[in-house]
Amino acid sequence: MSAIITSIYNCPVKSISFQNIDKCKINKNIGIEGDRVFAFSQNLDLDQSKEFEKNPKARKGKWNKIVTLKNTPVFNKYNFLYENNKLTLTIKDKEIITINVNDSNERDNLVKKLIELEGSLKNDIRLMRNDEHPFYDTSISNKSMFRNSISLLNINSIKDFENKIDRKVEKSIFRGNLYFDGIEAWEERNWIGKTIKINDVLFKVEKNIPRCVAINLKPKTDDNSFNLLKTLKETYDHYDMGVYLTPENDGEINLSEKILIK
Repeated sequence: MSAIITSIYNCPVKSISFQNIDKCKINKNIGIEGDRVFAFSQNLDLDQSKEFEKNPKARKGKWNKIVTLKNTPVFNKYNFLYENNKLTLTIKDKEIITINVNDSNERDNLVKKLIELEGSLKNDIRLMRNDEHPFYDTSISNKSMFRNSISLLNINSIKDFENKIDRKVEKSIFRGNLYFDGIEAWEERNWIGKTIKINDVLFKVEKNIPRCVAINLKPKTDDNSFNLLKTLKETYDHYDMGVYLTPENDGEINLSEKILIK
């Protein structure tokens, strides 16, 4: 059997969005164009937020300076859609507010709306944007030596987890970019250090993706009462789901394309 791309997603706003797309453009210096290009800062003044926004080196290890589902689970109730410089905040697929991301006043209005909706949010949150240096986990983690990461997940690994715990596991909780089918569960773990090819794009398979407590959140809710992360560890003796890729050239990926091992 051949490994085939079955779905493609980007997350325009780090941690808080999951947008289904038919194809994606790959930039070897960035990753998927438009992915994680926005994020919300917290616990930073204006100058510090601007430095965090533009300088990836200023982000390293500073997880408490950026809004994530780990530190702000209420955001899991919401989604963001991004197209043609318009960023739309939704809840249960209903539009709340749409802004022009190039208008600083409208960006401020978005933040005000979020604080109005969720009183637990800090008043110092700000919407950041960096198209050339997106807000990937790998750009913040001190444990990663690469920044331009793309996540690849095996549908059969998720299904194997479901079967072993007798519980539905939504693929959306993993916020993956590329999902594929067609090979045995967990076979992707044997690809670490190898090169794969999708369409005309070469990728290095860097490492397994360690998961955090964000996967405990039920989709589109702030309910984290079931400890899925603990269950993952108890089932497989690791916290991983998926692998990180780094692109070696520019190109495009479409649905139904094969993954070839070089």
